[in-house]
Amino acid sequence: VKSEGPKLVPFFKATCVYFVLWLPTSSPSWFSALIKCLPIFCLWVFLLAHGINFLVSHRSASRILAGLIFSAVGDAFLIWQEQGYFIHGLLMFAITHILYSSAFGMKPLDLKAGLLMGVVSGSCYAFLYSYLSGPFTYLVAVYIALIGFMGWRAVAGVQLCNDLWTWTKLSACVGAMLFMVSDLTIALNKFCFPVPYSRFIIMATYYAAQMLIALSAVETRDEEPFGKRS
Repeated sequence: VKSEGPKLVPFFKATCVYFVLWLPTSSPSWFSALIKCLPIFCLWVFLLAHGINFLVSHRSASRILAGLIFSAVGDAFLIWQEQGYFIHGLLMFAITHILYSSAFGMKPLDLKAGLLMGVVSGSCYAFLYSYLSGPFTYLVAVYIALIGFMGWRAVAGVQLCNDLWTWTKLSACVGAMLFMVSDLTIALNKFCFPVPYSRFIIMATYYAAQMLIALSAVETRDEEPFGKRS
């Protein structure tokens, strides 16, 4: 973790710039889109700093980088969500979750974690359902299924009970959970009722989630689980 920290300094600075400027969402512009996307751009640089060979030889890392690229496009679309681009942003983040799920892999399967995430996702959709109408009734269902699946794959990789976890897998797990909190806050605020301090909650959890997921990509194939180290 100490070796990766300095590489994240640009990300932390860009995040501070976003919260300090706190540009009004009522006046979307390319400048506000740049400020919002800048921390994600810094995460691109963070992964690219590990070298092209690293990304080529580690498919999980390259897929997370691809996910970050789609995330930035989604962020830009959401700047103009009131002008009809919300669905475009939703699509970009749906692709992001597919890429992250692929990066996390299907081993171990951990059906118990899958069942738990299924219950959580189903409960969230059941709550939102009465507030949805038109295409959002189906689009939100698909999106919740995708982010729930992504959360399952992140949680399944931790294996706390077997002492086989690594800090990168734990990072992916926490990042996925924060991503779900961020998106749930968006859904509640957009479709159900105003959430106090919604923008701060959404962006703080979102940036933290993306950072942690990006950190999870630096795991090497020969990294030993903590439980097996002596």
